[in-house]
Amino acid sequence: MQLSHKIALRPTPEQVDYFKRACGTARRVWNWALAEWNRQYEAGRKPNAMALKKQFNAIKYRDPEWLDENGQPWIKTIHRDAHAQPFKNLERAWTRFFKDLREGKEGV
Repeated sequence: MQLSHKIALRPTPEQVDYFKRACGTARRVWNWALAEWNRQYEAGRKPNAMALKKQFNAIKYRDPEWLDENGQPWIKTIHRDAHAQPFKNLERAWTRFFKDLREGKEGV
């Protein structure tokens, strides 16, 4: 009985570069969303992932922070999942955090 399957990835240098940029994009979007979530929460609002994603979508192609040196939105060169998934992950993390807080779990 086979219990696992091992796959070796051998990406080309171009693929390695793309993977690094996609991971960096996901990290940067996560950090932006977390900062915005915290800002809204501290202002007394109740943030949610879909509203944050809509807010991000409104700025990602025009905000100077998301443009390259030529004024072009560099995020267009990365698959959309790299900048969509962080919102789902953030919502899951906050949901779990508040659930654990309500249940009085340690480490919160």
